[in-house]
Amino acid sequence: MIVSGLVVIAALALTIAWVLHQTIPQERLEQVAAAGAGEVLVSAMDVVAGLVVLGVAGVVFAGLVTVVIARRAVRPLGEALRLQRQFVADASHELRTPLAVLDARLQAVQRKIAGGAATADENVTADLARLRDDSRALIDIVDDLLEAAGGDLVEGATSAGSASLDSVVAEVLRSLSVLAEGRAVTLEHRCAAPVRVAVPSTSLRRAVLALVDNALGHAPGASSITVSTQVRGDSVVLTVADHGPGITGIDPARVFDRFARSEPSPAAANPAPGRGQSSRPSFGIGLALVREVALRHGGSVRVASTSPDGTTLELTLPMQNP
Repeated sequence: MIVSGLVVIAALALTIAWVLHQTIPQERLEQVAAAGAGEVLVSAMDVVAGLVVLGVAGVVFAGLVTVVIARRAVRPLGEALRLQRQFVADASHELRTPLAVLDARLQAVQRKIAGGAATADENVTADLARLRDDSRALIDIVDDLLEAAGGDLVEGATSAGSASLDSVVAEVLRSLSVLAEGRAVTLEHRCAAPVRVAVPSTSLRRAVLALVDNALGHAPGASSITVSTQVRGDSVVLTVADHGPGITGIDPARVFDRFARSEPSPAAANPAPGRGQSSRPSFGIGLALVREVALRHGGSVRVASTSPDGTTLELTLPMQNP
């Protein structure tokens, strides 16, 4: 609307300037009146007034047309967003029951082992405990997806809940250690002091998991990934650094856009010999989810640095007040 209005106003101003430039001098008016040649004389002010009225009408008309066209153009986007949220809500709702059944079965096996009805060594018992933790984490993630699908993403909006950042990081690194060992990648956790952030534990786990998983997908075999936390004012900064080839083939600022992907890493696609399968394919969704979680809770995420020596991502979140 603004652009259309400026175009009309500019055209109107040029027309008025031309009319004023072409105005007949007073001497010419007197000659024409004396000769009575039948010429029709129009006042320059009348012409200007008429052009102003036409210009205002043009601005209003252009604005109305722009509004109609814009609404028609945005309608498919709104419909796509509605369908996306509906899909997320439906899929999350359908996953809740199978995950609850899985968790119940794991709990039943644990009770049998604890009661002596079944036997298992310490390693099996520990693995069952980890599986139970993973199943509960999946249930929490599904619930968080349902909550996110039901509300708008508003920058700076906050929701109730807080979590220990270092505990969540330790839990995520423990969960991803199986994938890291398969590629001979070392996961390091550097913590200056325990700190809590004003983000629910489930949302925080989703964000940290996506950041570390992204680093793991680009880190070459036999390298390391460092996750560190530090306090900056009223915020806490989580840093995830890898030694991959850096972000290539895309503007680093766009890696947080949905479905945006950088060029695949040859080093990450070829793990160390005898160290498992190659990295999983990327769909450009994980980092977009990190940004959504950060914005929903008043934080931010950015690419701190990227080069052939590695990439560092920073997630900034508000610190929980004592």
